[in-house]
Amino acid sequence: MHFLPEELDEYIVAHSQKEPELLAKLNRETNQKVMQPRMLSGHYQGRVLSLLSKLITPKTILEIGTYTGYSALCLAEGMPADGILHTIDVNEELFDFQKKYFEMSEYSQQIKQYLGDATEIVPQIGSKFDLVFIDADKPNYPKYFDLIISKMNPGGVILSDNVLWSGKVIEKVKKEDESTLALLEYNKILAEDERLETVILPVRDGLTLTRVK
Repeated sequence: MHFLPEELDEYIVAHSQKEPELLAKLNRETNQKVMQPRMLSGHYQGRVLSLLSKLITPKTILEIGTYTGYSALCLAEGMPADGILHTIDVNEELFDFQKKYFEMSEYSQQIKQYLGDATEIVPQIGSKFDLVFIDADKPNYPKYFDLIISKMNPGGVILSDNVLWSGKVIEKVKKEDESTLALLEYNKILAEDERLETVILPVRDGLTLTRVK
């Protein structure tokens, strides 16, 4: 989703850091071979994720929603040499695709892949997190928050994607629109929880930056 005029959006991308070669290859192959390639974080948002991770320098990262692995590799750029990134996805058809690119990267020994339901896997990970990126099924966003909040280190950061949901968050919502209703609930939780400091960034389809006090 692009909320800015196309020409301005193109200018922003052109004047941001270039996409690394491996990620450009992953981007191309995703668009050629995988359904719904628009789910990919992509060049601009990927550079945003990379820069935020580098500013945070997280030792432990959790990603809920791997897709083809693009965002995981962007987030990994900010880890120290002994950092670990845990990434979870429910789509078994993409597991080998992800693994191929993880193994081609310099972070192959630092990324742990999980296949299955994140609501079941997250409680089993015996780590606390410095950085969490949520980019998965929208109806479960509030549940994911409940699962991770007690596992966040003080000063840890939660990044949440698609929180503007193509602008649907300010439109009249149909009762059967489970995703929009869940995002409205989730955005309210992040804005009102006194343990958090939250801002929504109008990056692509909306990216929330949340710091845990």
